[in-house]
Amino acid sequence: MRRTRSGVRKACIATGCVAALAVGPSSALATPGSGVSGTILATGTSAGTLKIKPPKGRADVVVRTITIEPGGSTGWHYHPGQLIAVVKSGTLTRTMDDCSVESSPAGTAFIEPSGPGHVHIGRNLGTEPVVLYVTYLLPEGSPLSIDADAPACAQAQAG
Repeated sequence: MRRTRSGVRKACIATGCVAALAVGPSSALATPGSGVSGTILATGTSAGTLKIKPPKGRADVVVRTITIEPGGSTGWHYHPGQLIAVVKSGTLTRTMDDCSVESSPAGTAFIEPSGPGHVHIGRNLGTEPVVLYVTYLLPEGSPLSIDADAPACAQAQAG
């Protein structure tokens, strides 16, 4: 088989391009990381779709661990911004402003809505500490929570 000069030239150009791509730097090539580590604190799965509504304007984002001992409670309160919670251990029992009760065992995640219309209390009715990992999305300068009176339905149950 006889090669022409143009055929040899095309083969050399093609080989050179492939070799250049193989050894030359390229912004499209991924690079492995180094000196970075991460720790998963908790994972949780929501019961349904999580709908996040960030505050208008600048936001303070706070990540916090909360531990509620057996028999402990948060007291009635609400949050000025939404929060996302993952239950690391134990079971958190929340009573909402309409006196409905939600239990969240370890491995679950939930969102608490913001505002005084969403008063609630969290309790640990179990025998082991409840550990929560919570991310708050708050309007800039807001407190994490605001103490509130128990709703009428809870006052009627207590009285």
